[in-house]
Amino acid sequence: MASSKKKSSGASPSAKSSGKHATPKSSEKLLKAARAEIGERIAKLEAPVDPPAHVLNGEATPILATANDAPDANASPTTPPVAKGGRRGKDGGIGGGGTRRAGTTPESANAPKAEKPAKPKRLSALDAAAQILAESRTPMKATEMIAAIEAKGLWKSPGGKTPEATLYAAIIREIAAKGKDARFKKTDRGVFVANG
Repeated sequence: MASSKKKSSGASPSAKSSGKHATPKSSEKLLKAARAEIGERIAKLEAPVDPPAHVLNGEATPILATANDAPDANASPTTPPVAKGGRRGKDGGIGGGGTRRAGTTPESANAPKAEKPAKPKRLSALDAAAQILAESRTPMKATEMIAAIEAKGLWKSPGGKTPEATLYAAIIREIAAKGKDARFKKTDRGVFVANG
C-alpha cells in the first residue's frame, strides 16, 4: 500500500505569526538608548547660551563691557565682504547702507585719472593704399601699391606671405560694399585708381 507523506514547511504556525515583525529585546534596548542620546543632543543644541561669566569666590559674575571693548572711534570702518552677486550701495556699502569703503574719500574718488599719451593710429593696408592712390593719381596694381606703401613707411606687413592678395581682396570688398562711395575704382583687371 502506498503511504501518503505529509510535507512539512519546517516552521510551526506559532513561529510564523511571530517571525518578521517581532523585535528582539536587545535591539529594543539599543533603539531606546539611541533615541535617548539623540534627545540629549537636541536639548543641548536648543539650550540658550549664557553670557560668559567670571568666577569670583565661587560665585559667577557676568562680564560687563568696558571702554576697551568699544570700537575705536578713530579706526576706519570696514565693509563686510559681499556675497557673489551682491549689490553695493552708492557709498560702497552693501545694499545702499551708509558705510564707506576703507581708504576711500570723496576727494580721491573724484580725482581725475592721469591721461595716457595718445598713440598715433596705425594705418591699415587699405587706408595706406587709398592714400598712395590719391597722391599718385595713376592706376596701380596691388603689388605696386604694397611696394609704395612700404617704401614710404606707412604700413609694414606683419609677416604675411601674400600682402598684395590681401590688399586686392580688401579693395574689391570695399568697392562691392560702398559702390560709388568707395575710395577705389577698378579701371582694368587688377588695376585700381583713386575714386574722386
